[in-house]
Amino acid sequence: MPDLRAVALGVGAWAGALLVLLLPGWVALGAVVVVVLVAVLLVARRTVAPAWLGPVAALAAVAGVATLQLTLVATSPLTALAEESAVVDVRLELTSDVRVVAGRYGDLQVVQATVSRVEGRGTAWALTAPVVVMAGADWPRLPLGTTLETTARLVPGDGEEAALVRPTGEPRVVAGPDVWWDAAAAVRRSVRAAVAGRDADARELVPALVVGDDGGLDPDLADDFRTTGLTHLLAVSGTNLTLVVGALLILGRWLGVRGRWLHVLAAVGIAGFVLTARAEPSVVRAAAMGTVALIGMGSNGRSRGTRGLGVAVLALLLLWPRLAVTAGFALSVLATAGILLLAPVWRDALRRWTPRWVAEAVSVPLAAQVACTPVVAALSGQVSLVAVGANLLAAPAVAPATVLGLGGGLLGLVWAPLGVVVGAPAAWSAGWIITVARWGAAVPTAAIDWGTGPLALLALTLACLVSVPLAPRLLGNPASTLACTGLLVVVMLVRPPTPGWPPEGWVLAACDVGQGDGLVLRAGERAAVVVDAGPDPAAMDACLDRLEVEEVPLLLLTHFHADHVEGVAGVLEGREVGVVEGTGLLDPVAGVEAVEAAAGRDPDVAAYGGTRRFGDVVLQAVWPPPGAGRTDPSESAPNNASVVVLAEVGGLRVLLTGDVEPSAQAALARDVAGLQVDVLKVPHHGSRHQDLDWLTSLRARVALVSVGEDNDYGHPAPDVLAALDAAGAEVWRTDLAGDVVVVVRRGEVGVVTRD
Repeated sequence: MPDLRAVALGVGAWAGALLVLLLPGWVALGAVVVVVLVAVLLVARRTVAPAWLGPVAALAAVAGVATLQLTLVATSPLTALAEESAVVDVRLELTSDVRVVAGRYGDLQVVQATVSRVEGRGTAWALTAPVVVMAGADWPRLPLGTTLETTARLVPGDGEEAALVRPTGEPRVVAGPDVWWDAAAAVRRSVRAAVAGRDADARELVPALVVGDDGGLDPDLADDFRTTGLTHLLAVSGTNLTLVVGALLILGRWLGVRGRWLHVLAAVGIAGFVLTARAEPSVVRAAAMGTVALIGMGSNGRSRGTRGLGVAVLALLLLWPRLAVTAGFALSVLATAGILLLAPVWRDALRRWTPRWVAEAVSVPLAAQVACTPVVAALSGQVSLVAVGANLLAAPAVAPATVLGLGGGLLGLVWAPLGVVVGAPAAWSAGWIITVARWGAAVPTAAIDWGTGPLALLALTLACLVSVPLAPRLLGNPASTLACTGLLVVVMLVRPPTPGWPPEGWVLAACDVGQGDGLVLRAGERAAVVVDAGPDPAAMDACLDRLEVEEVPLLLLTHFHADHVEGVAGVLEGREVGVVEGTGLLDPVAGVEAVEAAAGRDPDVAAYGGTRRFGDVVLQAVWPPPGAGRTDPSESAPNNASVVVLAEVGGLRVLLTGDVEPSAQAALARDVAGLQVDVLKVPHHGSRHQDLDWLTSLRARVALVSVGEDNDYGHPAPDVLAALDAAGAEVWRTDLAGDVVVVVRRGEVGVVTRD
């Protein structure tokens, strides 16, 4: 039987961190005090055993550490300077690798750092404070471990860091990385070099499997990994460490290492893994869970493993209480707990009628999936049906891809050709994993949509809890196991209809694709004109599936920003697509190349002025005219080059405006004077940069805002929504309503949503 006392310590520690991080300060303090006093009182009255004081002490300890860390950040001089947007001189050490993210006005370099000195407002401070550096794309990219000085403007952080550092000057390097960081970087480079000559996807997946280096992975492939429940392979996880250190121990035994020296060898392997993968909290968390898994593989592993899990959770939260509110921590702990607590029971049930290796191969991913399903659903809004099968099929290739990938990198440091030879089987194994991910994602019902509301998640959690005692009975009986498996296969292969969807009389849909545009105009039975494809192929594909669209006579891309074109592959998935058109301004180039790669052809330039019919849809491009140069140079040129189309469908006049900004809108007001429409797609996701006089003059009855939930841009702007509402428009937002569909029934216009 597993020893659950240490697990209770971990649960107490987790609860303590959540109390402090999620509740207001005095409320959290009061809650902790009440819990401690009640526990002491119950023990004093002998109502509960003294052993309960352990989890309560863990709760109080972690709550205290979390409170102290929050207080240190809140009272740091950096925080006060950031509130004033002060320009200061800082000395800092980079504590992570640089990530490139898309910003509002171009790419940004984002890197974590620790400030040791700051000088501003006539005062200098020596301190230790975490910050996030956000620099422009042209700022020098420096390696992890570099100590530098620079002039920067401080901006308030989100609570975890003392400030955001926005450099305004060039960095002055004070000290380079320590030798261990240089060595780790050399290993990472060598791993990439060992598979550099292989297939593009395989050569990016191997570094991801070995050390979580997934920076170059194709976004479409990453989506397939998410759909099939294989995402854990792309990040540093306990599985990585278990495979690497396990292989090291096997090699050590083969070389004659015995006794406590094996423990030393394991410790060296864990330390080397953490350094190579980068000693960030998420990596240390993964290493801790991997160590627990190694303990669980030894003698009396279930009991020792559960004790190790509780101690690991307590130790991690004492170091970094904020891990308690991260998805990676929750998934890692729950998966490890499922494997330790559930998998042995389910394995024993399966062994009644299957070989041991089959029972273990099925029970481990099944237990991990059941334990993690509520959290995954809360994050993605989906429940994967292919996850267990995909993990089963991929499992035989994970070990060779990981171990041989690392071996190729290490040997490549000695002799590069030898590293290439060893790395080749790693790339072949990665190729198999890629095939599994793509196959699984292509299954008609690879995942089912699940709500992220409290009731939906509560129902899913209860279902998972019910499966814990029920699963051994089902798995122990071959008839019930095979029947459930067959039912699951049928559900996966036959896409179930969405009741009541698409709604009767639909003419236009604004798909919920996140922060982007994905508009669908009904052109006939199972046919539609698609205007923009959003940033996510999976989301766009799913929306078109729900609308039962099988033919797209025209795919029109208003402009080439990622939030309008990255989802093109989703439009093409399993559908017959006719003409692909876009604006004449081929900027940004990355967006144009993404469209060309996905569509396999160059997009044509949308014809200006002429009227064209595609089934039930009549289109006229009213912007931009040839050689348009009447826009404000301070505005975004790609946005103002958006193709604006006036459409007639189902008796409605619809204006789709892309991301045009005020000067282009003013030009449209002159070019198409007196225009009035029934439905308006609000430009640029409801940005505050609008010509409100023109928008309200359109007299739209329905205004659609395609926008992502909790986006960083402040979209949509409240004053824009208020102006449209005052003009009589009924405003609908995809971030609040999900898919928004305009319908015409008996001559009346209505809106149906799918949230």
